[in-house]
Amino acid sequence: MDGRGFLCGSLSIPSPSNSSFSHESLSRSLYFLNSQVHLPKRLSQFQPLPVLRLRCGNAQEMVTPEPSVSTPISDYHHIDQKLLQNMVYDALVWSSLHGLLIGDKSVEGSGRVPGVGLVHAPFALLPTSFPESYWRQACDLAPIFNELVDRVSLDGKFLQDALSRTKKADEFTSRLLDIHSKMLELNKKEEIRLGLHRSDYMLDEQNKSLLQIEMNTVSSSFAGLGSIVTELHRNIISHHGKLLGLDPGRIPVNTGASEFAETLAKAWCEYNNPRAVIMFVIQAEERNMYDQHWLSVVLRERHHITTIRKTLAEIDQEGELLPDGTLSLDGQPIAVIYFRAGYTPVDYPSESEWRARLMMEQSSAVKCPSISYHLVGTKKVQQELAKANVLERFLENKDDIAKLRECFAGLWSLDDSDIVRKAIESPELFVMKPQREGGGNNIYGDAVRESLLKLQQAGCEENAAYILMQRIFPANSTTYITRNGYCQKDQTISELGIFGAYLRNKDKVIVNGQSGYLMRTKVSSSDEGGVAAGFAVLDSVYLM
Repeated sequence: MDGRGFLCGSLSIPSPSNSSFSHESLSRSLYFLNSQVHLPKRLSQFQPLPVLRLRCGNAQEMVTPEPSVSTPISDYHHIDQKLLQNMVYDALVWSSLHGLLIGDKSVEGSGRVPGVGLVHAPFALLPTSFPESYWRQACDLAPIFNELVDRVSLDGKFLQDALSRTKKADEFTSRLLDIHSKMLELNKKEEIRLGLHRSDYMLDEQNKSLLQIEMNTVSSSFAGLGSIVTELHRNIISHHGKLLGLDPGRIPVNTGASEFAETLAKAWCEYNNPRAVIMFVIQAEERNMYDQHWLSVVLRERHHITTIRKTLAEIDQEGELLPDGTLSLDGQPIAVIYFRAGYTPVDYPSESEWRARLMMEQSSAVKCPSISYHLVGTKKVQQELAKANVLERFLENKDDIAKLRECFAGLWSLDDSDIVRKAIESPELFVMKPQREGGGNNIYGDAVRESLLKLQQAGCEENAAYILMQRIFPANSTTYITRNGYCQKDQTISELGIFGAYLRNKDKVIVNGQSGYLMRTKVSSSDEGGVAAGFAVLDSVYLM
């Protein structure tokens, strides 16, 4: 959704430029603002900042001004304290009014009840500089990766073979493979295939290249809040840009929320049952619910489609698989299943959740993702696809294959004894990755050596639960990180995620393109990078 600006009339709010300004006075002001100002029912009546658009592959992005009109966002020392306070204050008010929100973990019920315990999502005060050539490269890769995921998903033997040893070492992957095997035995065909993906990249400073970190095929988060933080940055720069020497036109349009919702709506149309609804599969406690609710709002207000939110346990209790394959919850048919849960073992505390997953997979509902799409996103499959001559199994276009290979970082199985030896000798050059999603799972530094030595003692079967990846070393930059109302300057590194949407009905490709982006920035001393996991902040791109 586009961010909008509100006029507060003559409402008196203490100015941050006042010498008596404090975080306490800001909190009181925001409380007063929320209680006194009656906001419009629909944000969409406000006009966004004007933009110009051009095609980047299948993506829309900003037409940037000539290079002479802008400077890199790299030197923050010239920002005086008064200007900084004004920007922070404006950003916090804007975020509160425009839904850049998450649940406050210190408030009970904030992950279950909407409107309880709201706090602004952590964000960078200003966008991060990013070279335009690499931005275009990342956008151009999105439709190729979308097509690759679809092609690989159809090769059941490849997926089973690639993950056969992982199945023995990792119980969670084993259960997913069991469901996939049952679908193969039933010869279950997914004629309507839907993918909402996110491919994550970093710029390697040593090799001056854009390298892929991972391909997310399940619960690709922050299309909603990522779109809003982009509008926040355009708003801040439009008001303060002259003092900073910055141009809001250099921030690419971010249409993640609207394009994800539109693709979900098109999948609903392809299912062709006007009575059916779209079901969001959610975790019982979800502080990031507002990122999801933005998609629901667009689906309801723009496409007039009803959405419901259910946990896996609720689906098991309320769900029924009808003889014709329809999934029904309390008599309500489900057209599209959008997973925002089910990607981690924590989401399956009992057999109830696994029964729900199998029932959904057996149904005729459009699944985002299907079990095969889910498996394509595993670390082991990513490593297998990086092997010589494997991409040629799925793609014919040599230029597309070359583009994919150019962005592949080094990826190795722990069966490679030479690489394992090098990783033990120089653990700082590698990342050790398990088959897990959601942040906080990877192994870095000396822990890589320790983990590899333990695995050698345990035996080779345990190796299959992990892969080794080349560690990427991006350049440091300076960022004002804003979290819980406080802003501090720190040295940071950033990770660019490009959203991709794919929808196919039999032989007809309905959607295939780049669908917005997510920039995440973290303190350079931190290894992990998840926003929801508390390691990073939401950011956006400033093209250079």
